[in-house]
Amino acid sequence: MALRFRNLEVTPEDPVDRWGAEGMLAAIDRGGVDDWRKIILAIRVAPYGPVAADLEEALELAESRGSAQLLRSALEGARQTPEQRVIERLRMLAFETDMSQGDLAARIGTSRTRLNSYLSGAVMPSAALVERVAEVGRTRRSELV
Repeated sequence: MALRFRNLEVTPEDPVDRWGAEGMLAAIDRGGVDDWRKIILAIRVAPYGPVAADLEEALELAESRGSAQLLRSALEGARQTPEQRVIERLRMLAFETDMSQGDLAARIGTSRTRLNSYLSGAVMPSAALVERVAEVGRTRRSELV
């Protein structure tokens, strides 16, 4: 069933920046993936803009915990610095290898403590290191198939 706004002078077909907090709340609680995608795209463009502010307000009142968590995560992701995104990507890639830090460190040519410093964000990894971890993950997946 398509999202419909009640008691608002805008429709879900209008730009998200016109929905306001009430429209956002309706999308969180009664909307679907297409509605959430519109919100996510808007907050990626302006993570601290008016749409993000309306979303924050709506998230406080939302009843649908699942969709609220999805949109809260999207907002947090949009507000990450480039450095934070690199660290988050490295953590995900390391997790996907399903290896201990010691084993992964050995495979990529570093020490466990150095890998830990990358994963904790204490030291910024090089693009080459991130790519080596991604390659280990690809190799591990192909070994399992």
